[in-house]
Amino acid sequence: MAFITNSRFRIAAIVAGSMVAGILIGGTAMAYQRHMWNALHSLQNAEAQLQMASPDKGGYRVNAINLVNQAISAVQAGIAAGAE
Repeated sequence: MAFITNSRFRIAAIVAGSMVAGILIGGTAMAYQRHMWNALHSLQNAEAQLQMASPDKGGYRVNAINLVNQAISAVQAGIAAGAE
């Protein structure tokens, strides 16, 4: 139970859960869009790493997190569009 209070483990759990949910929701699309799914997982990992980085980066860390989240949304939209 103590691991839940550790933000690094909490973020890792959220990322892992998101990845599992994405696979379950888009199982059919995954077979046809391997590169998009790989990119999505890499971006989710990058976001988790940025969350774990020390916060004093002159605002660049926060900006990078926002940009990675925008990229995640764009890849998810691309996956959804390709599944139609």
